[in-house]
Amino acid sequence: MAGKYLFSFGPWNIHEGSDPFGPTVRGTIAFAQKLKIYKELGFDGVQFHDDDAVPDMDQLSAAEIEKKAGEVRAILDGEGLTAEFVAPRLWEGPNTIDGGYTSNDPACREYAKKRSRQSIDIANVLGTKLIVLWLAREGTYIREAKDSKVAVDRLVEAINDMLAHDPDIRIAIEPKPNEPMDHAYIPTTGHAMALGYLTSDPARVGVNIESAHAILAGLDPSDEMGFALAYDRLYTVHLNDQNGLKFDQDKSFGSVDLRRAFNQVRILEQYDYGQRGEMVGLDVKAMRTQKEGMATKHLSNSREVFLALLDLVRRLDRTAVDQLIAQRDYEELDLLIMNHLLGK
Repeated sequence: MAGKYLFSFGPWNIHEGSDPFGPTVRGTIAFAQKLKIYKELGFDGVQFHDDDAVPDMDQLSAAEIEKKAGEVRAILDGEGLTAEFVAPRLWEGPNTIDGGYTSNDPACREYAKKRSRQSIDIANVLGTKLIVLWLAREGTYIREAKDSKVAVDRLVEAINDMLAHDPDIRIAIEPKPNEPMDHAYIPTTGHAMALGYLTSDPARVGVNIESAHAILAGLDPSDEMGFALAYDRLYTVHLNDQNGLKFDQDKSFGSVDLRRAFNQVRILEQYDYGQRGEMVGLDVKAMRTQKEGMATKHLSNSREVFLALLDLVRRLDRTAVDQLIAQRDYEELDLLIMNHLLGK
């Protein structure tokens, strides 16, 4: 592949720097002002939570939601941007404390399904047919509190409801093994793919693979991507990096393990990711210590690293690699890759 990659990020990736242990350290940037930064940084796509596009949507009528989404669409068009996906935010409200789709309270489950249908309606106004499901609170802090078999049934029911609401949408499940829940029901790409095959239309259910989430599960992100590519269900990616099995750090892409990042770019390039409009999504956070006015470098840096690694992938001597594989000389192959990354 020698095509051009398109990049996206979410407005939450330009943030105030607060964390669970301390307050904000940078000022808030208005949503519309954030959108003006995208093109300056070399990005074409905007990732949305539903309430990024329509704040306070639970207090609005369907007509009001459509109107607000239309106003955002006009801004996107004016800035030359496209909406990559919309994700229902089902982890911050009082109705989803015990989960959304898997809540023990039927009224809360109905709220989650309704909110998801509204997210699809917003996506249609914004001009995207991709819905991302981060199943943030679909789990439990103690296993006895929920029935995991019933939980899977309820997830399938919710996804089927979304698929029925719009016959053209595709759903990308974003697996994560922990945080905020202690025990997550869909922790890996394999779980997400298997869940899709229980739904009414498996061909429209795929995955969004985030580098850090795979690392937190003790897996390699490029292998997870290869697994999804084998099923032709890699709908989008969230590239970042992770320093060990800690909380979800969302570090700049390649900043911890450059070889691991190289292999993510390599698998995407090798199997023509992006040829059908898939974007290279970033989900990275600025360091809390980054000063105000310079808190977008994590985005431009991540894009720059991806493109630099892409150049390395394309310049890799594949004949030499294939010969070493045929000779089963993996030590020499290891050195070849290391030297290539070192610019030798």
